[in-house]
Amino acid sequence: MSIVVTGGAGFIGSNFVLDWLARSDEPVVTLDKLTYAGNPDNLAPLRGDPRHTLVQGDIGNQEAVARLLRAHKPRAVINFAAETHVDRSIADPEPFIQANIVGTSRLLTAVRDYWTGLPAGEQARLRFVHVSTDEVYGTLGKTDPAFTETTPYAPNSPYSASKAASDHLVRAFHTTYGLPVLTSNCANNYGPYQFPEKLIPLVIHNALAGKSLPIYGDGLQIRDWLYVADHCDAIRKILEAGQPGATYNVGGWNEKTNLDVVRHVCALLDELSPRADGLPYSAQITHVTDRPGHDRRYAVDAGRLRRELGWTPAETFETGIRKTVLWYLNHPQWVANVASGAYRDWAKKRYET
Repeated sequence: MSIVVTGGAGFIGSNFVLDWLARSDEPVVTLDKLTYAGNPDNLAPLRGDPRHTLVQGDIGNQEAVARLLRAHKPRAVINFAAETHVDRSIADPEPFIQANIVGTSRLLTAVRDYWTGLPAGEQARLRFVHVSTDEVYGTLGKTDPAFTETTPYAPNSPYSASKAASDHLVRAFHTTYGLPVLTSNCANNYGPYQFPEKLIPLVIHNALAGKSLPIYGDGLQIRDWLYVADHCDAIRKILEAGQPGATYNVGGWNEKTNLDVVRHVCALLDELSPRADGLPYSAQITHVTDRPGHDRRYAVDAGRLRRELGWTPAETFETGIRKTVLWYLNHPQWVANVASGAYRDWAKKRYET
């Protein structure tokens, strides 16, 4: 048996693949388009490992996906493949529509066709796990209850709208065709191998480079923060025991303002890699014009996942963020490699002008 992981060279996907093969000898086929955020170096520990196959390809290429499924005969497909950065979606929604909506539709069609051709026993065993985001639910007021699996969708950015559409397609393929799907909607992830366009690695990278630490607006936007290894653990449990057709919210029970997160990272850097001039890294914080349609608060109720599948996060924000900062400090070459070229040009345009 084997599993196929789409988007497995990206941030969450690569963490999942590495964690899976650290725990199991079941082979993994990673399918990734290898765009700017899909990085083969994320999977460097698996080079030469016969249990892992990396295939460069696009989930939107239905024929190529169909050939891959026929060749490797997986028992599960876990779909991480997506365009995910809100800022980029505001600048240009089209890649998000193509990757997250059209790509998911074609991937689902290929998996459905593969599934219908399987013997009955293998059909019953196959699972399609779709990894999504809490941003599909929109925004919350400060005292509103957290998002549950029945919260109505109300996406506010092109990114979250494209993910909402992909979620609806997954649900429709289950209802219409009976495809055994599972959907997870997760909180903000952080941890190793995250591309430095997202808040935490951006702050670490800019702080060490002596650059400003840009915070949108007043910085009091609230997010629920989830360490990526805990997310990977949740996905494994959803794959193993989730009810086909069900949705599971994955949260860390760690609501923090963006400003508090940045200050916490700065304090850790003060401790672990202090500035030569003795000043705190928080002196580099700069407030910039807020982005359009910026959601004020996300909070995730992961009670269903806890009740039905026995999952709770192993890391608090304090333990997870320390592990994250240490990882980036111990992997300067990885950071240097990804923070060059196209990323450098994007960051300069977005945050420095």
